[in-house]
Amino acid sequence: MLDTAAPPAPAPAGFAVRCTRTLLSPWSRLSLLVVMLAAAVTTVLVFEPQRLLSAGWPPQLSGAAAVVLFGVAYGLCTAAFVPRPILNLAAGALFGSQAGLAAAVAGTVLGAGIAFGLGRLLGQDALRPLLRGRALLAADGQLSRHGFRTMLAIRLFPGVPFAAANYCAAVSRMGWLPFLLATGIGSVPNTAAYVIAGSSASSPTSPAFLIAMGFIALSGLAAAVVAWRKRHRLRGERSGA
Repeated sequence: MLDTAAPPAPAPAGFAVRCTRTLLSPWSRLSLLVVMLAAAVTTVLVFEPQRLLSAGWPPQLSGAAAVVLFGVAYGLCTAAFVPRPILNLAAGALFGSQAGLAAAVAGTVLGAGIAFGLGRLLGQDALRPLLRGRALLAADGQLSRHGFRTMLAIRLFPGVPFAAANYCAAVSRMGWLPFLLATGIGSVPNTAAYVIAGSSASSPTSPAFLIAMGFIALSGLAAAVVAWRKRHRLRGERSGA
């Protein structure tokens, strides 16, 4: 006998559309970002790539190729929350002050761009509606309206975690060009100090090492003073309100 059973009805065309919308929804993209960052941090904690870079990995490369590879690895590591001072010291120890500074600044801009792009693509739509409260709205308005000078100040004064600043800036309406320019320019002084300290670490009594360490200490103190004054002013504003 012939099988007279009717073929299964095709799934409604709207099902694929609904699945696509769900997968591309703001909260789904934010969940993907959280998973990616958790995986990156776990990888860093397990494999400790900063130690490999400090040891000059890979050993078979030298010259410009090693500098370029270090800069790329630097950027990936900073996007995964590896502290930049460690990488800056390694850049100076491996390549000297000039090439080390070039690799570190390039890696800084690359890492900031990666974090900013991921935050903008995967997190902005979900997080912007959650910007409530006076402090969050003020920070968002400052970054959105005065992005270049605000990010420049953040980069010049250490204290704000590098990766956190990148992802937070991505939630604002700050443009790509002001963000990358402010990062590249504002990161040079502090990065140079660490790179010079790393390149002259073998002679800790040398003027270069002492000047670099003095600059690091003074910039950290200045950042602490600025943060204290900002906090004191905010407390005063809240008390007045």
